[in-house]
Amino acid sequence: MWKKYISTATIEETLVLLSEFGNKARIIAGATDLMLEIERGARKNIDAVIDISRIIGLDKVFLDENNIIHLGPLVTHNICVSSKLIQELAYPLAQACWEVGSPQIRNRGTIVGNLVTASPANDTITPLVALKAKVVIQSLNHTRKVDLKDFYIGVRKTVLNDDEMITDVQFPAMKKEQIGFFIKLALRKAQAISLVNIAAILKFDKTLITEAMITLGAVAPTIVNAEESEKFLIGKQLTDETIKFAAEATIHSIKPISDIRGSASYRKTMAKVLTRRALKSISEFETTPKIPKNPILLNTLLPSIPISTFEFSDSNTEIHTTINGKSYKILTGFNKSLLRLLREDLELIGSKEGCAEGECGACTVFLDGKAVMACLIPAGRAHNAEIVTIEGIKTNNQNHIVQQTFIDEGAVQCGYCTPGFIMSAVKLLEEKPTPSQIEIQQAISGNLCRCTGYYKIISAIEKASNQQFEREGKNG
Repeated sequence: MWKKYISTATIEETLVLLSEFGNKARIIAGATDLMLEIERGARKNIDAVIDISRIIGLDKVFLDENNIIHLGPLVTHNICVSSKLIQELAYPLAQACWEVGSPQIRNRGTIVGNLVTASPANDTITPLVALKAKVVIQSLNHTRKVDLKDFYIGVRKTVLNDDEMITDVQFPAMKKEQIGFFIKLALRKAQAISLVNIAAILKFDKTLITEAMITLGAVAPTIVNAEESEKFLIGKQLTDETIKFAAEATIHSIKPISDIRGSASYRKTMAKVLTRRALKSISEFETTPKIPKNPILLNTLLPSIPISTFEFSDSNTEIHTTINGKSYKILTGFNKSLLRLLREDLELIGSKEGCAEGECGACTVFLDGKAVMACLIPAGRAHNAEIVTIEGIKTNNQNHIVQQTFIDEGAVQCGYCTPGFIMSAVKLLEEKPTPSQIEIQQAISGNLCRCTGYYKIISAIEKASNQQFEREGKNG
């Protein structure tokens, strides 16, 4: 794993460490990609993991006086998707964020992390290129600004140097004359990598198109523009015939590859189909289904508390944390995942390891008020944090209402995935006591069950909601 885990309190401290360790250091913010790469052995010889997730003020989304939107390096996908500013002035980005992973992943994964990982299938890159985004890159000695489209030089390759980090993402807010839409094609609705994704942004002068940006992901080593389509659309009205010819033109702008998830010919065909769907959605934008205005986040965030820089290494591994209301001092385990710390060092074995890749949700816990995947979080992040596991949701040694309705409704078969489902459901009912069935489905989209088919699980959560509502009504 890593030799040192360092949590920094400022960007300046982070840059000093990057300068010191060079290519032997890796920055962690959400860690949803990097932890997986480390576990798989794709990232080796890491002397230091530098955790910037506690730096105060880096999770802001704001609009400046020049009508430029800024995203700090700790803006997560859930922060972005729930931002009224992003929903109103950068809608394709909000859509892309809503399509990323699951609620647990979106609670940790950051936009900047998605950009730096540099996979052409990463969902947020495509709309940000269409929005003409720039990234501000900083080292100890200089600051530079790079167009996002020029940031990438190949698959998982960027112009970022070992001593640099992204400190800001900025792009013009969409004007009232612009309409944009993002669509993702994947093998399932949640927790899936894009086979093809597309962002289309058109600017109109009354009914005529005056500007067009159509960007495609997962069809080339980097995000590409459908240049033929963009040129064709200028000066046209967005009629069915225009949409048809623009979609046809898309296939001349891409040379997709074949891989285990799809062939080149399939990707080319679907790029054409997605172009047509995106343009059709723009033409019918007022009646096109939208992402929720108040999306389910599984997040009842606790206030951020400033924390001084601290370091864990072989000579200093005492992690101080609060788990299920009890204080712990842990002398081992800084260079493992939070899940393994809980199970191996504290024998809190209710949280399960189903995949160790953030795919199944069996390891869902609450970290400082957020539902997260414990397998994708470094154990050092537990220091001075508040954590709740499945063992901690009982009250006065009585089952939580969700646990009881799972029993009553027969929502458990083998039971391995059940702790994760229950944790997601508990956080859902904290966030929204009377959720709709669609909201329940959104809340458990990061949890996989290989036995029950979900019907009884959904029924149990609905029953828990109803009972909780009745109980609070009587007490009120």
